[in-house]
Amino acid sequence: MVDGKIKTFGIIGGDKRQLFLAKAISDRCYEVLLGGFDKLESFGALQIASLKATISNSDAVIFPLPSVRADKSINTPFSDEKIILDDDDCRELCKKPVFVAMREKFLKAYPILKDGSVFDYSAQEEFAILNALPTAEGAIECAMQNFEGTIAGSRCLITGFGRIGKILAKLLKSLGADVTVTARKKYDFAYISALGYKSKNTEKLRSVRGYDIVFNTVPALLFDKHLLASTDRNTLIIDLASMPGRVDFEAAHKLKLDAVRALSLPGKCAPKTAGKIIETTVFNIIEEVYR
Repeated sequence: MVDGKIKTFGIIGGDKRQLFLAKAISDRCYEVLLGGFDKLESFGALQIASLKATISNSDAVIFPLPSVRADKSINTPFSDEKIILDDDDCRELCKKPVFVAMREKFLKAYPILKDGSVFDYSAQEEFAILNALPTAEGAIECAMQNFEGTIAGSRCLITGFGRIGKILAKLLKSLGADVTVTARKKYDFAYISALGYKSKNTEKLRSVRGYDIVFNTVPALLFDKHLLASTDRNTLIIDLASMPGRVDFEAAHKLKLDAVRALSLPGKCAPKTAGKIIETTVFNIIEEVYR
């Protein structure tokens, strides 16, 4: 552990997740500086500082999820200022551990940091697993907001039996839904059967008939215009796949299908838990790298 090396964390940008992350780190008795939060006058006992003060006075810096936008600006919803790192900022960051989400995209925006110690917390397996629960709960919240019936008794189709699909199926089943899950691998079909769900083969899905709600978790374009044309018009489709999403929303609109893109659900529906997950993952990286 690096208690003797890291005494102050800088947290730059982000939504409520980063605020709860800051609180969790502070609870570990570290000093925390918040940069890119000028809309906030204060946040408990934590210090709100300028970007340069946060970078220069921190021993390690954590950027948000997503860390950087297409125009190289940092994701800072709590700031009126567009924050773009300059070369001096990057050179200072090269002197300390930096934790980001989507490392390759971040380094493409700021190639100077290739000479530094940049770690991708979003690429860690535990991060993905822990985020599956708030994502699944958020998906159900989204369904409740957009479906005119109850989850109990509804006919739900989950495409994909990965981390999110597994937890989502369990939660829907516990709420009384009739759950069908699609998969590709034989052992997934065995698990689906053992857990009491119905199953379909993802690769043989040619139509979607008889379902009230569809939750897509497949990270490939499954719901193209052809499959959507063979989907019941009264079916609610919730796309949980990462941007750009894996549902053809333009085709869904033309077909008058009710399709919802549900992204960044942990940050929207459970920011406290999502912040704690980032904190856990960052400290796991620190322990692995510096122990």
